[in-house]
Amino acid sequence: MAQNTQNFQISNLKLRKRFYFRRNRNPKYYYAMNILLLGSGGREHALAWKIMQSKLCTKLFIAPGNAGTSACGTNLDFGVNDFAAQKKCCLKNNIELAIVGPEEPLVNGIFDFYQKDESLKSIMVIGPSAFGAQLEGSKAFSKKFMQRHNIPTALYHEFNAENFKEGENYISNHSLPIVLKADGLAAGKGVVISATHEDALRVFAEMILHKQFGEASSKVVIEQFLDGIETSVFVLTDGNDYKIIGHAKDYKRIGEGDKGPNTGGMGCVSPVPFVDAAFMNKVIERIIEPTINGFKEENIVYKGFVFFGLINVKGEPFVIEYNCRMGDPETEVVIPRLKNDLVELFLSVHEGTLKNMEIEFDERACATVVAVSGGYPGEYRKNVQISGLANVKMNEKNSIIFHAGTKKMDDEIVTNGGRVLAVTSFGSNISEAVASSKKILEQIHFDGMNYRGDIGYEFAQ
Repeated sequence: MAQNTQNFQISNLKLRKRFYFRRNRNPKYYYAMNILLLGSGGREHALAWKIMQSKLCTKLFIAPGNAGTSACGTNLDFGVNDFAAQKKCCLKNNIELAIVGPEEPLVNGIFDFYQKDESLKSIMVIGPSAFGAQLEGSKAFSKKFMQRHNIPTALYHEFNAENFKEGENYISNHSLPIVLKADGLAAGKGVVISATHEDALRVFAEMILHKQFGEASSKVVIEQFLDGIETSVFVLTDGNDYKIIGHAKDYKRIGEGDKGPNTGGMGCVSPVPFVDAAFMNKVIERIIEPTINGFKEENIVYKGFVFFGLINVKGEPFVIEYNCRMGDPETEVVIPRLKNDLVELFLSVHEGTLKNMEIEFDERACATVVAVSGGYPGEYRKNVQISGLANVKMNEKNSIIFHAGTKKMDDEIVTNGGRVLAVTSFGSNISEAVASSKKILEQIHFDGMNYRGDIGYEFAQ
């Protein structure tokens, strides 16, 4: 690491504190702290798993959490958008650091809520302001931001009910295929790629006239289709400086061979073989640095993760979308490969010293395979008993089971969502890592359980 770190044990207080030496700055003490993590999915279990490895964490509270996060800390029974309950929790439990997992509370202004409340403003919040969160909350906002800062992305136009007929004409004369995106948050389901004009017109009407996604589709962005391979790059920023903490490729389609409807993600691999030094340099120079510079130029308050959803078009990176948080299931491969103390990185964001941090990675290949409920991404049952978890045979240094949609009920672990479990494994290559995750899933069962056996198929060795 770029900083020298010395630990002090204070046995009589049963507290741990860390002494940071920074260039041209006075040393500063930090006691281990109580931390609040918001969310309930596989992303939050992976974050909780990592946070509890930090010497800077005394107690971890997860709201609402799942059956897996309960092994990392204390689950609390309130939602991510219940700001009043969060305030009570923070004051009662002396919370000093709050980490926001999902996008919705960020778009709803959770960062601003903490900053404007005198009793909460001293709490470090990892996440952008509501204005910054529009990068994910509004496709139109993010497109205009990219235009202002010359960041490569697909050509687009936006339409609403007022210019609906103009939108129909635009679609009818557009090259195929056509990409239609609901402007707002649509739980990952607001993007449709249409192969025909007829289908595009039908989807356009469903979104705007029939409010398929409610207010999220009151405005629709129509984009040029970019043909290439998708990947994602993840950055932690304090709004001035940034560090790349990993990259990954996920698999959205429900069926093997990337067939069937889109899901929230059926699996993920990292590192991605085609993301070499030359490609990453293009991403840094053309996309990441212009984005961070854009934050500074436009005075956007941003202290958290930036998810760059990219597509590699013949070696050239383009931005498909921004997200203002970590991805899921990408977190389940990015965070295990990150060797740094995650809480220490969060503190450096708060202190404005992120530029001094040196990021270290586990160089092994990493893959996660997601087990989902029968019927997903359509209708599916909940409260289905999961068997085999307690008896799984695995080396915990090489494989981890992250819970996504689970809960405890009558001393049993049952399903509580479409994506239920994410099994992450390391290997000497992607194929080996995937094989290890599949071997673990073979020991687990719940009625209707389904998972893709071909995650990472393009990189098979």
